[in-house]
Formats: sequence, structure tokens, C-alpha cells
Amino acid sequence: MSIRNRTASTAARTSARWLRGCLAAVLLAAPATAYETDPYTNRHLDIADSIGALNAQVNAALAAIAETSTARHRGEQGLVLAVYRRLGGVHWVDRLERWAIGAPAVAKIPNTRGESIIGDFPLFAGRVAVLFGFGPTINIGGHYVGTDKIGHFFSQGRKFYRRYRRSGSEAQAARWSVVTETGLFGSLTTGVRSNADLVANYEGYRFYRSLLHDGVVAAKPAIYRREGDDLVQQRPFTWRDHVNAFWDEALNPNEYGSGLMPAVRERLLRLCADFAARPERYRVDAESLLARYRHIGVTDTQWLAPANYLPAHCRVAAAKSRAGGCGAAAGVGCAP
Repeated sequence: MSIRNRTASTAARTSARWLRGCLAAVLLAAPATAYETDPYTNRHLDIADSIGALNAQVNAALAAIAETSTARHRGEQGLVLAVYRRLGGVHWVDRLERWAIGAPAVAKIPNTRGESIIGDFPLFAGRVAVLFGFGPTINIGGHYVGTDKIGHFFSQGRKFYRRYRRSGSEAQAARWSVVTETGLFGSLTTGVRSNADLVANYEGYRFYRSLLHDGVVAAKPAIYRREGDDLVQQRPFTWRDHVNAFWDEALNPNEYGSGLMPAVRERLLRLCADFAARPERYRVDAESLLARYRHIGVTDTQWLAPANYLPAHCRVAAAKSRAGGCGAAAGVGCAP
């Protein structure tokens, strides 16, 4: 083989390896804390509020953590590490998130990947659910939340906290949180940028700061106080201090790339009957929540929120259906 041919062959092998590496990154890269979930399908259904069961799990963990040497003797960051190890952890799915997925005490909206919005996505966008599983939607304090947000709260929230500690700037930490959501673990590889993930990340950071700092949660003391070498839990944790409607990806919609928007629009129009039956399930006071979270990179995607998108588009879809211009199911194939 000539030198030129050997060079070309080597370059081809190198190129092939590079392409395989890129494909693996696209297929496997994902937030290392969570399954993907679907906030839309069957949300008109009522499910029991699981906040009591989830609060009990966290508070039992906090009580146990207070007795560990890592939490008692290694300062604030030791305490944060102990909480993270008990409730988060270096897993594909965090400890408490995994517990919520499997616990009978936590009610879930009935759904499957095939019938979900993710079932309509191409592989590059839905590869987490395809390859590793599909996470359910649960009720936390009256808010419908994907279980993936629990993982974001404990794991990505800790990363936010650590960036804040290093930089001394909440704004700088927030910028890095946005980078992860728009980079390899977000829209760069999936075409989806999640506003709700950013909110859960930020609230996790606030939780970690509230372990030892008064006033992080308004009008409340820190969860613990130190008495010599002892940690004393002075108030219980509750998810109500952190979870709100902007954890819900239906009410705080994702940004979708142009390649995904047709599938998203089609899927939204299948909600017309559900929306008509339970319109209150799709409403949110977005203005106040946008004001609260805009500084961490949350963008205004309310045009895609069902309460804003569906009324006019469902009327158009119904008119097209009556005229015979759509599929047999009302609205299917009628997305503008």
C-alpha cells in the first residue's frame, strides 16, 4: 500500500472513530440525574398529593444525617455532601427520585412512553426514555411534577451551590446552570431546553444554602443550627418551600428546536378534549414566576403553554376536522 493510501486509510479510521464517539455522546449524554418525563398526557386526571410521603423521606434523612461525622465535623460543605449522598448521589437516577418512582405511596399519572409526547419525538430527542426508561408525573403540593425534577433538585442543585461557593456570585452560578441545559445535556443534543429544569436546579441550590443559613427560605430559620459539635434540626423540611407551578413543564414550557416543533404542536392538539374538560389544570400565574426566575435564565415560553396555545388552535383544528381536512381524531394532523 502506498504512503498516500495508508494516510487516507488512517484518516478514514480516525474519522470513523470520531463519528462513533459523537454518536455515542448524542445517544448517551443526558442529565446524569433523571429519566425523561411527559407533563401533558392524562394531566386532566386527579392523583393524590404525595407531598406528605416525600416530606417524610427527606426529614427522616435529615435526622439521620445530623448524626454523621461528615455532617458534624466537616463544616457546611461536609453537611451538603452528606445530604447529597443520602438523597441524591452519583447515579443515573438519584436515590429519592428512584424511591418516588417505585413507591406505592407516591401516586403517578398513568402513562407510557409510547402514548406520551416523547413517543412522537425522533431518537435524538427522546433517546433517554428510549434507552433508559420513562419517568412518571406525580403530585407535589398540588403541582404536577416529573420525578426527574427531584434529581435536578438534589444533584444539579448541589452543582449550582458549589459554583456559587467558588464564584461568590449567584448570577455566575446561574449562567453555568444555563450552559449545562443548553449544552451537551440539553438543547445541543436533544433539541430541548428545559425552563423547569433550571427552576428545580435553582431551588435545590436554595435548599442547600438553607441548611445552615437563616432567611434563605423567606421568614424561616435555617433547617439546622450548630451547638458545639452537634447539629440540631430546628425546623422540618417541606417541599412547599421550593415547588411551584414552574416545576411543571406544561405550565413552564420547554424551548424546542425547529426539528421538534411539528411533533410538539401535533401532540398539544391532542389535548383539546382534556383541556376543555379541565381548563384550570392548565392555568398558571406566569407573570410573577417569570419575574422570580428570569435572573437564572428562564425564558418566556408562555405562548406554548396550553392555556395560551390551545383555545385558538383547537378551534381551528376542530373546523378543519369538520371540513374533512384532518385525521379521524379531532385535531390530529391539523397543527398549523
